[in-house]
Amino acid sequence: MEFQEIFIVATSTIGFISLCKPIISFLRWVWVMFLRPPKNLKNYGSWALITGSTDGIGKALAFEIASKGLNLVLVGRNPSKLEATSTELHEKYGGQIQIKNIVIDLAKFSGEEIGNAIEEGIKGLDVGILINNAGVAYPYARFFHEVDLELMESTMKVNIEGATWVTKAVLPIMLKKKKGAIVNIGSASSEILPSYPLYTIYAASKA
Repeated sequence: MEFQEIFIVATSTIGFISLCKPIISFLRWVWVMFLRPPKNLKNYGSWALITGSTDGIGKALAFEIASKGLNLVLVGRNPSKLEATSTELHEKYGGQIQIKNIVIDLAKFSGEEIGNAIEEGIKGLDVGILINNAGVAYPYARFFHEVDLELMESTMKVNIEGATWVTKAVLPIMLKKKKGAIVNIGSASSEILPSYPLYTIYAASKA
C-alpha cells in the first residue's frame, strides 16, 4: 500500500473517531434526559436534606421530593419561612412525610458551627439525599471593585463554604451505608456567559 493510501486511511479513521465522540455524547445525553427509567429515591435513604428550601428552586425541589414519599430536613435562615414551607408541605402531603427544620444563616456562622448544627439536626436520621441549593447573588449588577466586603464575604461563605461544611456533616451517614446522592445546584451564569460580567464573584462561586 502506498504512503498516500495509508495517509488517507489514517486520516479517515481519525476523522471517523472524532465524529463519533460528539455523537456518542449526544446519544448519552438523550438517554439520561429522556429515556432512562427514573430512580427510586427511597433506595438512597428515607430522608432528604435541602438547603435554601423556602424559595424558588429549593422550595420546588422540596415539594418534588416530598411527592416521592421522602421525609425532609429543611435548612434555612428564616424561621417563619421555614415554618410556612413546612405547613404547605404538610397540607399537601398530610401524614405521608415527616419534616424537620434547621434554622441557620450560612452567611453568618463559621464553617465549624454550620457543620455542628447540621450534624446535631440530622442525628439518627437516614439521610440519603443532600441538595446544596442555598445561594447568594448580587442584588443588582456591579463591577468587581464596587462589590462591598460584606456582600463579597456572604456570597463566598454561602455558595462555597456553606455547601462544603453541610456536605462534610452529611457525608459520614452516606459512607456508613455506602450509598447516597449529593446534588450541588450551580448556575448557568458560569457556563453560558463565561465570567458573567458584573456578577463575577457569584459566577465563580457557583461554577
